[in-house]
Amino acid sequence: MDTVIQTVELHKHYGRVHALDGLDLEVSRGEIHGFLGPNGAGKSTTLRVLLGLARATSGTARVFGKDPWSDAVELHRRVASIPGDVSIWPNLSGGEAIDLISRLRGGTADHAAYRARKKELCETFDFDPTKKGRAYSKGNRQKVALIAALATEAELYLLDEPTSGLDPLMEAVFTREVRALADRGATVLLSSHILSEVEQLADRVSIIRSGRIVDGGTLASLRHLTRTEISFAADHIDTAALAARPEVHDLTVAEGRVKFGADSDQVARLLPLLGSMAVQGLLVSPPSLEELFLRHYGDTTGAAPQDEHDDGRSPRRHRAATRAGA
Repeated sequence: MDTVIQTVELHKHYGRVHALDGLDLEVSRGEIHGFLGPNGAGKSTTLRVLLGLARATSGTARVFGKDPWSDAVELHRRVASIPGDVSIWPNLSGGEAIDLISRLRGGTADHAAYRARKKELCETFDFDPTKKGRAYSKGNRQKVALIAALATEAELYLLDEPTSGLDPLMEAVFTREVRALADRGATVLLSSHILSEVEQLADRVSIIRSGRIVDGGTLASLRHLTRTEISFAADHIDTAALAARPEVHDLTVAEGRVKFGADSDQVARLLPLLGSMAVQGLLVSPPSLEELFLRHYGDTTGAAPQDEHDDGRSPRRHRAATRAGA
């Protein structure tokens, strides 16, 4: 596959704060790539560098083989984005803000097609585009950014916590729209700390901690590195032979059930043994993305951010720099 995004030893410093500390990230054409980490891990900083809104301290970043800092104007015609903190112009209506952002990207050349798509998205997201920006809730400001990003076609979508402020119904709508982007051949980098959202959508996942990628791959490949939970009814079952197996870990008997963890790539070897034991009520639970995530963050969430953003700057300057469409 062609590589759409590639960073090598990417560093970004804000004074003494090392927001990125040797980030190596690769995203292939046509995939939905989950970018996971808590607040302060470096996700938003990475997206700002990829959008040409921040200049890397050292290392390289390439989007479609081009430098996002020096080739920002050209790249922005091929890229749509949703910032992590959406602010919109208070005196413009939601519809006017969407139009302005779309025109800045050059995506309104086919006026009729754009108008039809914008209307469809406003109805899909249950959004009233006639109100002034100052009247919108956080969820509706988020819808402005979502509709502006989706109303015109792009080759790459950089989405920073895109469902922040949305209710569960709108989250489901968002999931459907992102899948449609992938079906159309677009590439999506989905930055989020919502594990279920990424697990539903992502083809591959990268986990970032303290400005570095600490794990990555397909969900299937990552699950092979963890344990599958197996349980069954404990009625008259002798578990001694099972407990002696090297692929069985932490076997317990409690509340009428036998429970243990098994190496995920060894589960197939255990099933015949369980069948010969005539176990009842067998449950096999593969590891979730949450377990993969907590393997890296269960002890600590890394350096605490100075505020809710992850780039070490003051909240006021950050809000000014990340207005929708910036």
